[in-house]
Amino acid sequence: MRILLCGGSGFIGKALTHALLSRGDEVWIITRNKPLKSPFDTALPHPKYVTWSEWSADPDRLSGFDGIVNLAGESINQRWTKKAKDTIVSSRIDAAAQIAHHIKRMSYPPSVVINASGISLYGHSGEMVFDESSPVVPADFLGNTVVKWEEAADQISVKRLVKLRIGLVCAREGGAFPLIRLPYRLFGGGRIGNGQQGLPWIHLQDMVSLILFCLDDTTLSGPVNAVAPDPVSNDEFGRLLGRVTKRPHWFPVPGILLKSVLGEMSTLVLTGQKAMPRKLLDHGFEFTFPKLEGALRDITR
Repeated sequence: MRILLCGGSGFIGKALTHALLSRGDEVWIITRNKPLKSPFDTALPHPKYVTWSEWSADPDRLSGFDGIVNLAGESINQRWTKKAKDTIVSSRIDAAAQIAHHIKRMSYPPSVVINASGISLYGHSGEMVFDESSPVVPADFLGNTVVKWEEAADQISVKRLVKLRIGLVCAREGGAFPLIRLPYRLFGGGRIGNGQQGLPWIHLQDMVSLILFCLDDTTLSGPVNAVAPDPVSNDEFGRLLGRVTKRPHWFPVPGILLKSVLGEMSTLVLTGQKAMPRKLLDHGFEFTFPKLEGALRDITR
């Protein structure tokens, strides 16, 4: 396949690029600035790079590709000042809007677009477990951001549009997991807030595999929960992490303390959702790490 990848410099994007190249796909990365040197293994064919402005000036330059994967967006792992929040929202909406605009101008547009989204649009849950048929009830800034993100993606006119509602992507390096593990390394791990908030998670290897699955399965479209089929709470996640790494899970972090330190960004860890990847399971996708214990043992060994 010939794939256009937006957001290829992020930790999911790099892993996806490597997987696509490894299976023989041709990858073009859409970027603001072309790198001076490819960051990928020289044993593999290198991806090609094209800037957003070059694509805008000549959309047909990229006609004839099989699919687009859009992972572009400003990191949410920063203090949510007004400026940061505006950038978080606009970076996601603008990328989806540009893709929609350019596709309309292409003589041979791709048949599938996979657009990143987030699991937070379902709102907050206690014991309730959300699947793709659950109502969208955003309850905070991030949830409302994801709703706007998906509304922008809905303007993309292709045969198949897949909206990946992504949870916490766990890997040994990159993403948020190393920060989650750090207190346990220092023997200070424990529940956050009341610990009952859902923590939807997925191993990076499965995250990449399900994107490939969505590219290949021509019957799959619409929202897809990109989470493992093992919904857990924040407290359950921490207890299992402590057991796997042989560290105590004993030092609770009060919600009021996090709010004072992180401000509104504290909702990332003080609220959450439990979710199931119902659509992926119904389509026959097989997780390499369906259970949290196996995933944690793999990324902490």
